[in-house]
This record gives sequence, C-alpha cells and structure tokens, in this order.
Amino acid sequence: MTKSLRQEKLLELLNKYQLKTQEELVEKLNDEGFNVTQATVSRDIKELDLVKVKEPSGRAYYQVAVEEDDEGIYENRVRTIFKECVLEISYAEFIVVVKTLPGMAQAAAHGIDLLKLDHVIGTIAGDDTIFVAVESKAYVPELIDAFKALL
Repeated sequence: MTKSLRQEKLLELLNKYQLKTQEELVEKLNDEGFNVTQATVSRDIKELDLVKVKEPSGRAYYQVAVEEDDEGIYENRVRTIFKECVLEISYAEFIVVVKTLPGMAQAAAHGIDLLKLDHVIGTIAGDDTIFVAVESKAYVPELIDAFKALL
C-alpha cells in the first residue's frame, strides 16, 4: 500500500483512538493491513506534524498539530496548555525563559510558534524549559505580558 494511504489511515486512527506510543501506532496500522515498522511510523509522525499532547492527568497521546486559528480555537488550546503546564516566566536580556512541567515544553513552544507573536524570532524547547528569542530586549516586557495573558 502507498505512503499516502498509510498516512491517511494513521490520521484516521488518531481521530478514533488516543494512541500513546509509536508501538501502539504500529500495532493499529498492522491490524489495518499496513505492514509497517516503528521507523516508518516515526517518519510519518514527523511528516504529518503530529505532536504528543499531555492531559492534566499526565496521560499523553498523539494528535495532529493545528496550524490554523479558526475563531480562536487554537489560541484557546494554547491557553489551556499554558494554564496546565507553565510554572514560571522570566527573562535574561532578549531571551524569555518559560519553565513548564516535565515533558510539556515542546508542546508549549509549538503553541508559541504557531501564535506568531510579534517580535518573537524563534523558540528552543527542552523537556521543561523553553527559550524564546526576542528581536530586542525592548520587546521582552510586551512578550511576558502576552504570555501572562495566556495564563
């Protein structure tokens, strides 16, 4: 079967189930007649821009990243991520540092990137820390206020 059919089936499965691991994704695809390996699924995850989302209970599962903001839906999701996982916001010169719960920095950074906030050059996320590069330290207070508004 073709790559596009496999990826279409993967998206269908993600809409139907909350799959937590790549192994679960492999198993479901194999059950549907797609003979895949973990490496293939890993590439599909990257190509389809899938992200792992963590619920407040701590349970994490894969879902499709939202690229467009229809009527504020995406901003509401980012706000929820921030409320649930951001612990601290600080800065040093032109870098805003956002501390999160363990495992949540990448989801929060992806949200920051998709919000396309003015004066943000980019983000780098680890496990529980995000560095947000700002155009100039003059814009740091504005950005911190924007982040606090999401809380």
